[in-house]
Amino acid sequence: MTITLNAEPPRDRKPQLLIVDDNEAFCAAMQRAFVQRGYEVQLAHSASETERLLKSWSPDFAVLDLRLPGAVGSALIPLLKGANPEARVVMLTGYASIATAVEAIKLGAFQYLVKPADADAVETALRRMNGEHGIGPGETLLSVHRLEWEHIQRVLTENQGNISATARALRMHRRTLQRKLNKHPAPA
Repeated sequence: MTITLNAEPPRDRKPQLLIVDDNEAFCAAMQRAFVQRGYEVQLAHSASETERLLKSWSPDFAVLDLRLPGAVGSALIPLLKGANPEARVVMLTGYASIATAVEAIKLGAFQYLVKPADADAVETALRRMNGEHGIGPGETLLSVHRLEWEHIQRVLTENQGNISATARALRMHRRTLQRKLNKHPAPA
């Protein structure tokens, strides 16, 4: 049973939500919040757990962390869409960039939120109608450090997360790139 993007799940069952994040405390808190809101919630903490779960379950909604152990969360979007083509997917990340947001939206994510995000923000994003976007162009110019961060993220995305290839493309030492990637994004 699937839903259309502009409709709610059938009234005879709870909306089904999958939360994929390697932070177990965050998952548990979100699960409690969404169960209280009337959702059926399943959790996964890795790409492999998500794949196993989707073999027997097709959620109406999904919240995916962008960075998972050994995987990029956006790579799970096609699997989710394969299980339920109408599923609404929200990407969550603590490392926001325009490149990763564009990639997630192109793959089928419905919204893109920056952590920390609470259950209210996530539910609002899940329930938003077509054409409304969670991110938009900023009204102020970006700082030089933020522009550098955005450029690194774009090149990293172009290289499918391969740090060595990204370092070569940026003509940067691999360790320098790793240090920059381990830092939080520069403020706008």
